[in-house]
Amino acid sequence: MKAMNAATPFSPVVLVLLPVALLLGVALSVLNPTYSFVIAAAIGLGICLMLRLDAFIAALIVAVHIVIDAFMGFATYQLAMLLTVVVLLVCYLGRSKERPWTAPNLYWLWIPFLIWPIMAVLEGGKFSLTNSIGYYLPIVFSGFLMFWLGNNLSSDTSSIRRIFQCLAMIGAILAMHTVIEATTGVFLLKSLGKASAADAVFLLDTGNSRLGSFFLNPNGNGMFLATFLFIPLGLFMETRNGWSKVIHLGQTLIILLALVETYSTGSWLGTLAGLVFFILLLGRMRDSVLLTAMLLLLGTIGAVVLQAQIAAQLAHSSDTSSSSLHMATWQTATRVMLAYPWFGVGLGNQAYLHLAEPLRVYGQTKPLQEPDNSYLQWGATCGIPMVVIFLSLLGSVFLSAMRNWLAVDPQERMFFAIGIASLIALSVCSLFVDGWTSPIDMPFPGWLIAGIIATPFIRRNRQRRLAVASGGNDAGQSLVAKLNEAESIL
Repeated sequence: MKAMNAATPFSPVVLVLLPVALLLGVALSVLNPTYSFVIAAAIGLGICLMLRLDAFIAALIVAVHIVIDAFMGFATYQLAMLLTVVVLLVCYLGRSKERPWTAPNLYWLWIPFLIWPIMAVLEGGKFSLTNSIGYYLPIVFSGFLMFWLGNNLSSDTSSIRRIFQCLAMIGAILAMHTVIEATTGVFLLKSLGKASAADAVFLLDTGNSRLGSFFLNPNGNGMFLATFLFIPLGLFMETRNGWSKVIHLGQTLIILLALVETYSTGSWLGTLAGLVFFILLLGRMRDSVLLTAMLLLLGTIGAVVLQAQIAAQLAHSSDTSSSSLHMATWQTATRVMLAYPWFGVGLGNQAYLHLAEPLRVYGQTKPLQEPDNSYLQWGATCGIPMVVIFLSLLGSVFLSAMRNWLAVDPQERMFFAIGIASLIALSVCSLFVDGWTSPIDMPFPGWLIAGIIATPFIRRNRQRRLAVASGGNDAGQSLVAKLNEAESIL
């Protein structure tokens, strides 16, 4: 099919529709000021779509999911998911040689990932169908859409850089919200959030407050920050521009300071795990040595400046009651998974809350809606086959990312180191909280990052360059075959 040209912002349709939309917004604002905000947002989004600011819109989808869908309580409308569908449609209609389109990578794993939980939705629907569907859409279907979007927006490393720059900006803004609350005690935009959850307070035995920001939970906030920390850090290492280095270093420090205020042990473990892979995958030994030295210096300064916070974190980490409760919840989830091995108790927290209760172990002192472990939650709510499907999909994402890492030049490997380290951090955090399985936290940004680093365009571009370089001679074709064979080992 012949590719269609992308829409331009100067088309006659745009010149007609924008004044009409503005006049409509002014007219509606007389009736209700809220309408003017909605109209302005819609006009701004429309302009971004017509200008094809795809990287910015992808980051905006993450912010919409966290702030509007989850924090403000509009999850019923699934605004972020609908926006993702719109962006994918625009990408398809505007496909061209400069903006290529692709089917989702790893589709043979996505098909069972999408189909298998349907039975779990029906089982969970026996308790609350809206609750069950409210889990399927954000953690399964929207995850697929975000992965597909990441595939299509990552046609080359320049596109990946733009997306990560926008994500770093979103991460720093949300981290600044935590930092402001920590320094002033003021929760900005609190009145817009769900009242009961926004008033929740998390205190350590030392008296330190654990801040949840828009996630309304310090563990969710810490998981987000741990995942996003590597994005500005990697951009700082990659860029050669002085001002860009200053900006990305500032973003990294803001996220680090916010992470300290969550006092989330699981998030710090995820950060350390991601950091190990990040250093190993930077692509150049010089960068790895430089980053290690920088982190040692930063750690020394932090140990002096943040003595009280570090002491509180160590005291919290050594609290055996918390770890004992985690172990008990995992044991309960294992019992549930073995009792309902094929399709689980049903998707959603209501099914687990009711059916896990008869199987609760003694150490779990209270009923819980989920087992504080994404992998066990997949098994308990959707069955053991779903665990196998999810782990196969996640493992294939890492393999695709490593193949892309091998396919690019050493100076470009930084982008895939960013994505792999971020997903490692998220996956480790998911051992202690519902990371991959939370309808309000990380599936949207997590699967977007997965789609970025598992994009099929990188290897297609390399194949095209090698084919051109070989010029059809036997030696060049032999080189291509050897490179393909080396890549296939992964």
